[in-house]
Amino acid sequence: MENPYLNRPPENLPNANVILILGILSIVFCWWHFLSFVGIALGIIALIMAKKEMLIYHAQPDRYSLSSMNNVKTGRTCAIIGLIVSLIVFLFVILLIIGVIATFPFWGMTH
Repeated sequence: MENPYLNRPPENLPNANVILILGILSIVFCWWHFLSFVGIALGIIALIMAKKEMLIYHAQPDRYSLSSMNNVKTGRTCAIIGLIVSLIVFLFVILLIIGVIATFPFWGMTH
């Protein structure tokens, strides 16, 4: 049986550019202390979408372009980096807040 997609140019994966943008934005938002949770959310969304797109690509690799798969891989890598850095920054901010609250008695701020 002949593959019907051999005579057509390969399509782009539907969400390849969205995954790339979300991955990059997860890195952008990871550095702002009180917006690091946005980087966490964007990273998780990008990773979930990337997994689905990779499954779609591997089901029919002749149908989709390699460049769109590379966009998915790059977005996934950016999302992993953004998620890890966002989690570290978020935990640092939480520990900083706990530390400030714990030192209130030292500064005479309790009643």
